[in-house]
Amino acid sequence: MTARKRPQRSLIPKLKRIRLFATDVDGVLTDGGMYYSESGDETKKFNTRDGMGIKLLQRAGIITAIVTQEHTKLVARRGERLMIPEVHQGVMDKISLVRDMAERHGLSMAEVSYIGDDVNDVETLQAVGFSASPADGMPQALAAVDYVCEKKGGEGAVREIIEMILAAQHRTVNAIKGKNQ
Repeated sequence: MTARKRPQRSLIPKLKRIRLFATDVDGVLTDGGMYYSESGDETKKFNTRDGMGIKLLQRAGIITAIVTQEHTKLVARRGERLMIPEVHQGVMDKISLVRDMAERHGLSMAEVSYIGDDVNDVETLQAVGFSASPADGMPQALAAVDYVCEKKGGEGAVREIIEMILAAQHRTVNAIKGKNQ
């Protein structure tokens, strides 16, 4: 078992406030590739460790969300499997949607974390309390965030951020697991 990533001291105050965690899909929860079978079916590869991280956040009482421009059955299915309460597809104005989500949950934008990787995420990345991009995010996204992950999209970048949030909030995996047993 690897050690939990300790957040940089300067990021801890931001991470402590997080009550809603939102993520883009392509290039963040996936490697950004779009795979097609001979019959034309589209597939995506999701990282199971990212999925477990999302479950840990939920058990810790943090609201989880997917916000993506794409609209696919794959994303709907992944959201259902992880029991993500806020799955928003076909979103062209991500910042408005994230502000609306925060308001509906009685949160300020300072209590929201967002991870994105491309130009359509920049405005949202700049507006939230804590923002991140996978290591292979586009330069515009990398320049806009509080933290650039060591991991690439689809390779554990989401879990990396989740571990930082949990560590900053002094939530141990054992305590979280015990909550729901």
